[in-house]
Amino acid sequence: MSDPTTDRPLKAFALTCSLKPSPAESSTDLLTRQLLDQLATHGVQGDLVRAVDHDIRPGVEADMGDGDEWPKLRRKMLEADILVLGTPTWLGQHSSVAQRVLERLDAELSDTDEQGRLRTFGKVAVAVVVGNEDGAHHITGILYQSLGDVGFTIPASGVTFWNGEAMSGTDYKDLDETPESTAGATRTAAANAAHLAALLRDRGYPPAA
Repeated sequence: MSDPTTDRPLKAFALTCSLKPSPAESSTDLLTRQLLDQLATHGVQGDLVRAVDHDIRPGVEADMGDGDEWPKLRRKMLEADILVLGTPTWLGQHSSVAQRVLERLDAELSDTDEQGRLRTFGKVAVAVVVGNEDGAHHITGILYQSLGDVGFTIPASGVTFWNGEAMSGTDYKDLDETPESTAGATRTAAANAAHLAALLRDRGYPPAA
């Protein structure tokens, strides 16, 4: 009998951390959707949610009580094989919304499966960073470390980003076409994320020691 887990398509859940609520245009959403489009070419089904559209309460618990909308977003994350976390760059840093998400992910450290593994073990995380100022490498380092700490696995070249000219005022969404350097990074991140997610789904991490 075939395993229904390995037969189903891989899933990606993209959580973008723009400061702008929908339906405002977002460069972060645009680049993240481009990554989801590339993941689709590898058979990965994707869903995108803008975090600021939801009431994510401050805290480090999986559920911060009445009205907190993080639990439903967390369910989507845990049902997916790949988490795509996208953030704009402000003052060279990730957004305050992204920081709120990272703080809520801290709760994953205390939630394990029947084999003692974090429920995020076996899931892949990819970063998206965009902004018309420097900061992408700094932010990527923070996201890699944070996501790795709470159990996600980062693929090789697991980020796509765009840095515009400092103080130019031009956003990614304003470009006439995607720079090939960014498009290439998006293709690579998608291919490596899909490859790694398939490997981890078929042969996951061992039980906790």
